[in-house]
Amino acid sequence: MSRPREKCETGEQDLFRARLDQIINMRHELVRLAQAIDWPVLEARFGAVYSDGPGMPPLPTRLMAGLAILKHTFDLSDEVLCARWVENPYFQYLTGEEFFRHELPFDRSSMTRWRQRMGEERITILLQESLAVAVKSGAMKPADTRQVIVDTTVQPKNVMFPTDAKLIQRARERLVRLASKAGLGLRQTYVRVGKLSLIKHQRYAHAKQFKRAGKALRKLKTYLGRTVRDISRRIAGNAELEALFRWPLYQASAVLQQRQRQRGRKIYSLHAHEVECIGKGKARAPYEFGVKVSVATTLKRSKGGQFALHVKALPGNPYDGHTLKAIIPDMEKTIGSEIGRILADAGYRGHNAPDSHKLRVFTAAQKRRVTPAIKRQMRRRSAIEPVIGHVKAEHRMGRNYLAGEHGDAINAIDAAAGYNFSLLLNWFRNLLCLLIAAINCQTKSRPA
Repeated sequence: MSRPREKCETGEQDLFRARLDQIINMRHELVRLAQAIDWPVLEARFGAVYSDGPGMPPLPTRLMAGLAILKHTFDLSDEVLCARWVENPYFQYLTGEEFFRHELPFDRSSMTRWRQRMGEERITILLQESLAVAVKSGAMKPADTRQVIVDTTVQPKNVMFPTDAKLIQRARERLVRLASKAGLGLRQTYVRVGKLSLIKHQRYAHAKQFKRAGKALRKLKTYLGRTVRDISRRIAGNAELEALFRWPLYQASAVLQQRQRQRGRKIYSLHAHEVECIGKGKARAPYEFGVKVSVATTLKRSKGGQFALHVKALPGNPYDGHTLKAIIPDMEKTIGSEIGRILADAGYRGHNAPDSHKLRVFTAAQKRRVTPAIKRQMRRRSAIEPVIGHVKAEHRMGRNYLAGEHGDAINAIDAAAGYNFSLLLNWFRNLLCLLIAAINCQTKSRPA
């Protein structure tokens, strides 16, 4: 695939089209953010994915990276972002347009393909650039990254709350639908009686009539088992059909065999098999279904706010303390400096931090090596909680709509970058207000 044709400022004039810099407020915070971002660096880092060759060149890097920034900064879906881009000249200016456009220069699916092509490692560049802009604009000092707070949270997946009855019913419906497409004539599809048994199970469970609910559940398991065995007999010896049904049959068998409180991986969603059940001890949500995510912020609140320094998805639901071995080197690579002190909650006790950082990690309720200054800093440990709340509620980490484990990793990083860029927009807006107020004061103080 050939390299993208990057956008550059040409200064062209057009008699029939208006330039964006002539119709927008050049002191707007989005304009100032667009001028502060180092787009050539992003183009060089993202452009390393491509190589010179024949074919249609891909979309410009500034366009795609700008769309990713806008999506998570303003909490927009791909479809809504495309609609807003057409009607918002500031969005178009941020993505490198010189003239106002009345139609999309790309297809919505291009955003999905661009995310998949970049992957987790290169998407991290957006988070690094948000921190670089914060330092350049004075919103954060480089020394603020020396002391950090680390915590974990759950990034829920876009799946319905799983129950045994619904999983069994969906597995059977999926097999029946696939068999119909493949032209297999099943002995019985159980469409009517399966739906009736599911309704009965839900009503009996709601009424706390658990014996009747268990009877309805056993019927659903019987229907699924018969369907699995019927399909297995009909596709035996046909390599093409066996390949087509291998994964659906495996999932159906796993759903049929898994039991409550069993150890090891379980299937909680048929279309997102990577979903894990994670309990964080919340009264309102005892169990959440998604992936564990590590979040790190500055210990001291910077002038521009509490910036997110590092975010990483942790598949497999590892123990919090056992994540530091991989998190600390990756965090130092992202921020570009060595960490002097790490504060964490009691869930990180017994951590496996690298030998060079073992004495730099302090957990809640720790007694040894804790000086009065560190005790005062430990009171700031809870400052990471509102950061996690904002990232989840306002920047699309509260429900992940991207598919697969790579979607979990990309969405978490983009959410943190969008949170940082929203702080930068507030910083630029407040600076402009202070500048206008200072000019007005000087004007009023002059003698007549």
